[in-house]
Amino acid sequence: MDSCLDSIRFYNKEEVQPALQSMAKHPMMLALLQFTFPNKSEDDIAEILVSIDSIEDFQDKVISHCIRNILKQSSEGLTVSGLENLDKNKTYLFISNHRDIVLDTSLINLALLENGFQLTASAIGDNLVQRDIFMVLAKLNRNFLVKRDVSPRELLKSSQLMSDYIKDLILNQHQSVWIAQREGRTKDGNDVTHPGVLKMIAMTNGKDEVCDYFKSLNIVPVSISYEYDPTDKLKTYKAIQAQKSEVVVKSKNEDFENVMAGVLGQKKRIHIHFGEVLNDTLEVIKANAENNNQKIQMFSESIDKAIIGNYHLFPNNFIALDILKESSDFAKYYNQEEKDLFNRRMAWSIDTNDMAIKTHFLSHYANPVINKIKLGFEF
Repeated sequence: MDSCLDSIRFYNKEEVQPALQSMAKHPMMLALLQFTFPNKSEDDIAEILVSIDSIEDFQDKVISHCIRNILKQSSEGLTVSGLENLDKNKTYLFISNHRDIVLDTSLINLALLENGFQLTASAIGDNLVQRDIFMVLAKLNRNFLVKRDVSPRELLKSSQLMSDYIKDLILNQHQSVWIAQREGRTKDGNDVTHPGVLKMIAMTNGKDEVCDYFKSLNIVPVSISYEYDPTDKLKTYKAIQAQKSEVVVKSKNEDFENVMAGVLGQKKRIHIHFGEVLNDTLEVIKANAENNNQKIQMFSESIDKAIIGNYHLFPNNFIALDILKESSDFAKYYNQEEKDLFNRRMAWSIDTNDMAIKTHFLSHYANPVINKIKLGFEF
């Protein structure tokens, strides 16, 4: 498998320093370093780079500082819950909802780092690393590549390779892994696990008992909640184009623009909740389902319930639902100042005279509340 893995794996320890030096003078790397260390001289920054000899070093000495600066400039802070239920000495497969291309996994890793946990390896679409500098940064952040836009035959081979790699990372290399619950970001606020993701994870297990294999991976659902989605405007117009069946051709820099909008856009408060390992749930599924397909479907629904149940609601989620329903049913969860702020953001982001656009924008924020209600959760 080693030769095949070269096409998707992140850097080995001995590859880190050469990769860093190959991009040390690249304009984007220089911009990243200047943003991360605004008060350090070029010589000081060069010393930091020379001292890095592993991915752990790079994430600790550079990326964690970069993410903290992003939080300072574009948010009102990050809060974390649930890690007290996990063991710092164990490895996990974290499956989370997916709202932002870069920040989801970066914030999860910052939370893990600051609480003494091992950082994760993370899946990333190869469409995001078409430039050499992005590929280097991805591999320096322990990202492995998910093949996009390939033929069905190539997709099958790629999925099998990724399944084998995830197994090897967790069970043999004792390395935790993060993966999104579905391909692509959620564009409508509905956080739903695609069974195909679980089927891909299970491919390496063949026809053996799938629940036992999933248990060996220590699967943890993670809920990421942004008070304001910095890409809500982009997602709204993309979704409307899709609804109208318009032919949409991605611009050359669209993925990069989405990344930058997510990184630099205002998010206000952010909360991450790490759920409990779902091994007890898997035992119940194993006892009640008839075949692996049914088990995977039931497990995907269990992950959804955990992610939705632990999703942290903010005032704008309730405001959006009340505006959508033309009601004040949830008025006790917000005040007039918060509602005025949300309305100003909506007016700045979209054409509020277009009801289809306005409805989708509001639904993006309202759906987490609606989904909690559907599943019987109380506020």
